Formats: sequence, C-alpha cells, structure tokens
Amino acid sequence: MNAITTFAGFTLGLAAVFGIAVATGAAIGPEPTEPVHDSTTHRDSAASNEAGPADLPGGMLATDRGYTLRLDTTQTVAAPNVPVRFRILNRDGEPVTRYLRSHDKDLHLIVVRRDMAAFQHVHPTLEGDGHWNALLDLTRAGDYRVFADFTPEGDDNLTLGADLRVGGTYDPRPLPAAASTTTVGGYTVTLAGGVVPGQSSKVTLSLQRDGKPVTDLQPYLGAYGHLVALRAADLAYLHIHPDGHPGDGVTPAGPGITFQVLAPSADDYRLFLDFQHDGVVRTAELTLTVAPSARLAALEPAHTEHDHPETAPRGHSH
Repeated sequence: MNAITTFAGFTLGLAAVFGIAVATGAAIGPEPTEPVHDSTTHRDSAASNEAGPADLPGGMLATDRGYTLRLDTTQTVAAPNVPVRFRILNRDGEPVTRYLRSHDKDLHLIVVRRDMAAFQHVHPTLEGDGHWNALLDLTRAGDYRVFADFTPEGDDNLTLGADLRVGGTYDPRPLPAAASTTTVGGYTVTLAGGVVPGQSSKVTLSLQRDGKPVTDLQPYLGAYGHLVALRAADLAYLHIHPDGHPGDGVTPAGPGITFQVLAPSADDYRLFLDFQHDGVVRTAELTLTVAPSARLAALEPAHTEHDHPETAPRGHSH
C-alpha cells in the first residue's frame, strides 16, 4: 500500500515535498515569519478565556505566547548527520539565551516525519548568540515536524513546532495499528491502562528482556523513562514525564514506568518511549487509540432509520 515517489533532482524533489507540506499545513495554518506582537497570545491577556492559541495542544504553532521557533535550516536533502540551526526569539524578535533546565537539558528537540516514522529526540548545543545547533539523521526523505520543548528563564514551559523539508525518495508509511505490546532491541514493552480524552489518565509501560522483568533501569535525563505522544490527525504534541524520580526511595527502577497522560481528544496517538538500560538508550514505539468517553458518547444524538432512511438497516442484523 506504500506509494513510492522518486524526486527528479534536489529542486524538483523539494518542490514535490513542498506540495505535501502545503496540503498538510493548510489544516494548521501558515507559520508566521515574524514574532507576533499581540497581547491575545499572552497567557495574561484579557481574552485568555476565549478560544485561541492558548487552547491548542503543544507544537501546533511556530509562535506562541510571544516566542517564535525560527528554523535557519528549512530544507535539505536526505542524508545522515545533517546540521540544523535554529533560534528561539522573544516578543521583541531577539534570540533567547537563558533557559531553565528541565530533565538535565535546557531544550529538548523532537523531530519526526509527518507519517510518524523516523522519530528522534536530541539535545542541541547553544551558542552565545542564541543559535541552537543539532545533527539529525535525515536519511529518509519527506516532511518533518520539529518540536522545541523548553522553558525560558522567568516564564513557563512551552513547545513550538515548525516544518523541515527533506528532498529525496519519499516512502510514506501507514500508521501502525493500535497495539498494547511492541519490541525494540530485544526488549518487550507492554502498555497497560486506558486514556480518557480531556482527563489525566494513568498508563504504565512495563519492560521485559528474555521473558524476565527489567528491574534495573538506569536514569536517563533525570527519569526512568520519557514519553512523547503525537496525535495522528495533526501531530499535536504531548511530552509526558513519569511519576516519581530515581533515587527518591519510592520509585522502582522498573519493570513498570507510570505516566499521567492528558489526551486533548479522541484519536489515534503514536507513543515514543525513551528508556536506558545497560548504558544504551532505546526508543519503543506504540500506537494508542483514545476512544470517546462515555460521557461524550451519551451527548451524541441517537440516529434512527427515520433520520437516515437511505442507510438504515433493513430486517434483522447481527
């Protein structure tokens, strides 16, 4: 079912990928080229109770609350170890140079192709002038979403998103079916717990190797596991940290890592779990289906054969 499209040369390849980006990005809206000087985007705005950017999940906007993710590298060709530069600009258009550290890093960069293949979680280096630099594995062509998860000094955490286009042979992949178990590098990861849209829901991801529970996970970035969830419909971003902390005398080092997940809506979500064991960081991937809650389902109008006589079942059905 995968469609293979070969781009003729770098220029034509980027043009073809641009077409994909335009079609996908239309649902999200254009990314501004300059920081938005508008009080309605600030959390203290008088209009904060109205629908607007503050109501969107993370990563949907390149500019939010006066901060802008500005990619200096916006297009490239498929290759390993591609250097990517970007800045975080404040509401005055100046690069942000001071950050509050979260989970051992000033900024977490999440990069994933729009079909949710080729996931990466990296930690760029910051130059004195506010430029961030990262090396990305972009061997698979296509449109990527780049998420910057950070906390400016004196402000709250936020996640900004922007698109990166990679020319070459594009091999789009369908979203893997929802499952409660996956494997990576000889480890089996099992998901337990359900997620209710709009509510904080507890899920546990448990690890086994060779059929035995893993009970000696190693801290990675100050936790036993990091979980990123992306909504399939639009790549809305959720970065979820686990309950407890390594060394607190309460949180076990496996086999289960428990997270509180707040899914904004019913949909399919792709989960990416980073964990460290035997000195190696691995990423397990799962698709989770979040069904409408019973309360929301009860509010939906019931349909009868009088509502849609042309589609109503005739006779008995099983």
